[in-house]
Amino acid sequence: MSVSADVSTPSVNLYCNETAGDALCSSNDGGISEINSAYLPVDIDESYIDNILVSELHQMPETELITRFPDIPESGSAHQDTLNWMLKVHAYYRFRPETAYLSANYFHCFILSHTLQKGKGWPLQLLAVACLSLAAKLEETRVPSLLDIQTLEPRFLFKPSTVRRMELLVMGSLKWRLHIITPFSFLHYFIAKLSHLSPRSKNLILAHSSDVIISTCRVMNILAYTPSTIAAAAVLWVTDQSIGCPKLECFHNRMNKEMVKGCYNLIKQNTPQLSRGKALDATMPGKCFAKKCWRKDFKSSQDMSPSKC
Repeated sequence: MSVSADVSTPSVNLYCNETAGDALCSSNDGGISEINSAYLPVDIDESYIDNILVSELHQMPETELITRFPDIPESGSAHQDTLNWMLKVHAYYRFRPETAYLSANYFHCFILSHTLQKGKGWPLQLLAVACLSLAAKLEETRVPSLLDIQTLEPRFLFKPSTVRRMELLVMGSLKWRLHIITPFSFLHYFIAKLSHLSPRSKNLILAHSSDVIISTCRVMNILAYTPSTIAAAAVLWVTDQSIGCPKLECFHNRMNKEMVKGCYNLIKQNTPQLSRGKALDATMPGKCFAKKCWRKDFKSSQDMSPSKC
């Protein structure tokens, strides 16, 4: 395994001491399929939230690393095509929402600290396979083989030995810190703060918020925001709330309003086909009736107690 002498951004030879023949070209992949969010039954108390709000700050990448990549196209690029493939496979195997977030997080963090070989599509694909495999091994109870996970017509197919070497490279880059705090650690807690909602409505908000969070995985700049900020912005977006509404202050007294606003705007910018409060209606037809149910409950709660949590 060789690394270049570039001090600022190491360039990695992703062949991992194997021949180029290990990457067998396949056909191109298509669009994104629907992602099904699962209900996440977790009991969360105040002390737990206090602790992870402090801990999440220590896992954030350096700001200057993120700002080095402001010009990555949001669609139509090899980078986005690779992320789209990852999310398609995530949906195909019905992986947990955390798996999508972790795999994209590993993918982006590696790119921030390494320069991949340009002009070739396979380094990104190999990285995607390794990141998705690592995330699945961490979160899932049933994990497909390294060959089976390369499904849905990937552009390249890699031998398991090559993927395993790439996994080691990714883990080393992450300093073996694979188990990180995600926005899903906060969703139940924040949604529970929304008063006068039926359990059914809260479950629907949870599912829609999870899908919004997964959709943001395509955007590298999401790394600039803490998991709690992403969770709060997603809930506000799904429930059609403004940043200045009292609900934000009710989430937690440590929430940074300006950071939530920035994340909220990032979600808005990257879902141009959707209007406020209608996240996923266009991509999840058949959920319109459910959406109307929880939005009716939410509107009633605003009428009953507009300034209370």
